[in-house]
Amino acid sequence: MLDSILTDKQEDLLKRERQWLADLQVILGRLGASREDQVTLTRSIQQLEELFLLVIVGEFNSGKSAFINALLGQPLLKEGVTPTTSRINILKHGETSQHQIRDANLHILAEPVEMLRRLSIVDTPGTNAIIREHQAITEEFVPQADMVLFITSADRPFTESERIFLSQIKEWGKKVVMVINKIDIFETDAELAQVVKFVQENGTILLGSSPDVFSVSARLALRAKQGDPVKWVKSGFEPLESYIHDTLDETSRLRLKFLNPLGIGDRLISKYGDIINNRLTLLNDDFETLENLERQLEVYRADMNRDFKYRLADIENILYDMEKRGHAFFDENMRVARIFDLLNKDRIKRGFVDQVVADVPQAIEQKVNELIDWLVNSDLKQWHGVMDYLEQRRKEYEDRLIGDMGGSFRYDRDHLIDSVGKSAHRVVEGYDVSAEARKLAANAQMAVAETAAAEVGAIGLGALITALATTAAMDVTGILAASVVAALGLFVIPARRQSVKKDLAARVAGLRIQLTGALTTQFEKELNRSLQRINDAISPYTRFVRAEQDKLEQMKTSLTDAQQKQGQLRAEIQEIL
Repeated sequence: MLDSILTDKQEDLLKRERQWLADLQVILGRLGASREDQVTLTRSIQQLEELFLLVIVGEFNSGKSAFINALLGQPLLKEGVTPTTSRINILKHGETSQHQIRDANLHILAEPVEMLRRLSIVDTPGTNAIIREHQAITEEFVPQADMVLFITSADRPFTESERIFLSQIKEWGKKVVMVINKIDIFETDAELAQVVKFVQENGTILLGSSPDVFSVSARLALRAKQGDPVKWVKSGFEPLESYIHDTLDETSRLRLKFLNPLGIGDRLISKYGDIINNRLTLLNDDFETLENLERQLEVYRADMNRDFKYRLADIENILYDMEKRGHAFFDENMRVARIFDLLNKDRIKRGFVDQVVADVPQAIEQKVNELIDWLVNSDLKQWHGVMDYLEQRRKEYEDRLIGDMGGSFRYDRDHLIDSVGKSAHRVVEGYDVSAEARKLAANAQMAVAETAAAEVGAIGLGALITALATTAAMDVTGILAASVVAALGLFVIPARRQSVKKDLAARVAGLRIQLTGALTTQFEKELNRSLQRINDAISPYTRFVRAEQDKLEQMKTSLTDAQQKQGQLRAEIQEIL
């Protein structure tokens, strides 16, 4: 056990590292880390209790088992040209040879070999994909390694599968030593030097730093150890054994042992940090989408308000024209020459209705109907715009979410975006323009009637305007009763004409204010209702984006703190060990 060879200071550091790794497990659990990653971190913590773990990896025919046999000086593992290792074999020290089966994929071999007192050796299946489950076993076990010996064959160094596998090892931050096996196939030193250079250069590119590279013949080394010492020098094994025995002294092994779980922690922190950053980037896109929608709705509101004023001006112009005709009517009829006509109140009223009111109600009703159609079609067009815009954004951001994490972020986000799009689609598909127009017309009529304090009943807007206009006519013409004219004399007519024209202007202005005010109020109500319906459809998506951003920012902060803690522990390990 590791505890038995530690100083008090090292033991204290080990306890604090264990505690931190337990805390990191909690943090990753809150982040929704996958079960596989949690298990990997748990295993690395457990490995702190064990001796130094030297993991041997490589393709199935690179000579891994032969290398281990040569290292231990005994043919303990089966060798062959076909995949002979279909499981993980952990070789540990034992007073007698023992074989323990942990499970179908993990066997423990205890052997009375001196080297195994200081470290344990792991033999893994081949990394190439000929037998896929073998590679999966290897990839699962590599994170537990304190150091990796990567065995590549001299006759085919650095195959594509080896490159891929080595890049995966790099992600775990492992100490990697490159071993070129089967060098006895070379006839000249130049051939060997060329392969060593090739492996060195490619290893540096893949690992980001220059690895230690050794060239050996495991076959010759085992023969030398079994009674043919002449083969020893040619095997090239001595520099590698010296490295393992001398360079990897107790302090070096302890340092790597302590740093191993932190490397795994770094990798997991980086992995979930990338996922969080990716989600935050995606949420920024979502915010941009929502802000664009909000801007579209504000532009829509501004455009509608501007266009409504133009349409309302058309209605006001109709009333202004009526007022002008009224003035001309009074100028024509309120003269001394027309004194007898003025005494006929009903005639004056009919003339006023025919010549002044004329088709004003019908014209206003037509303009109001045009306004209603415009409002309904604009509302429908805006829903089309929302639907088309969301569909465009969905295509732009499709499949941009990387990595997986606990919770239902992907599902919730996609579902909410889809829900908004479907809501818009349902509105568009079920939009009955005629029904909407009838409803708005009824609302407009009611608004005008309520403002004018008139009875509506079943009459239309035009009939309502007629009632209002003729009521004004009766009030205006009524002041010209014959008794008034007879009592005041003929000189009063010009003054009365001016008074009537002024009164008409006031009455038409009142009608204009009643009508435009009621239509404006109703327009604003309908526009707000239209915008609110769109905002209501979008609001679940908006709430989700804001809530997720807050949650992810907190997660990001916790990972930043975790990275700092890792750095502090790493610095202490480097100082103490």
